Amino acid sequence: MDDTVFVDTNVFLRFFVNDVAAQYEKARALFEAAETGKIKLETSELVIAEIVWVLESFYGFSRKEVTEVLSTLLSSRNLKIASHARITEAVRLYAAGNMDFIDAYNIAYVRSKEYSKVATFDSKHFKKVDGISIV
Repeated sequence: MDDTVFVDTNVFLRFFVNDVAAQYEKARALFEAAETGKIKLETSELVIAEIVWVLESFYGFSRKEVTEVLSTLLSSRNLKIASHARITEAVRLYAAGNMDFIDAYNIAYVRSKEYSKVATFDSKHFKKVDGISIV
């Protein structure tokens, strides 16, 4: 039986936004336990996408602030993020400032699969990617 703890979006948000003191303290304790190796944490790509969406749309974080949050998560030693390399590439594209996180993730996904064709009606970001054609 694995003792890994899955971390949901709201735990990350309470930690980074610190708008509910009691929940912030619980989140901080969880992350400290992971940093000291007492527990292992894991989260999914959808949690990462939801973090971006909530920080931008509800809390008004700038792209730079969101990128800082994501970079902190990606560099955490005791937090496993599903598709870590793909998320890292998506954050790099998102940080460049010319697309939203979901488009950045989709481009990272297409690249990771080495696909060369994309079907989309919103081609403004995909057509800028070398080696990808719009069908």
